[in-house]
Amino acid sequence: MRLNEVVYTDAKPVDGYGTGFFRIGGEVYEGALLVLPSGITPWGGYEDAQALSDAVADIDVVFVGTGSEIAHIPTELRKTLEDAGIGVEVMSSPTACRTYNIVLSEGRRVGLALLPV
Repeated sequence: MRLNEVVYTDAKPVDGYGTGFFRIGGEVYEGALLVLPSGITPWGGYEDAQALSDAVADIDVVFVGTGSEIAHIPTELRKTLEDAGIGVEVMSSPTACRTYNIVLSEGRRVGLALLPV
């Protein structure tokens, strides 16, 4: 078996998460977050579609982590993102973190919108 070390470019992978926090690139962040190629910022939740749609030049798809359980996102948020040309994948936050790391390691243009677990 051959093992290859995963190398990330400038983007930071999610190292871990817990109740109310995420560890990304070795730093701990509390609350809802946007993880984009341009950086990591607090996120206002489902009502803050503008912050994600502004990233249209940087990402092709965003993984929306809905907390500890998968849930529907508001139709208006999905429509705003899709109208901006951003693909939307909704999943629980733990699953979104794992999926983000895999897709990021492939060098793809991906973003992450996370609600805490």
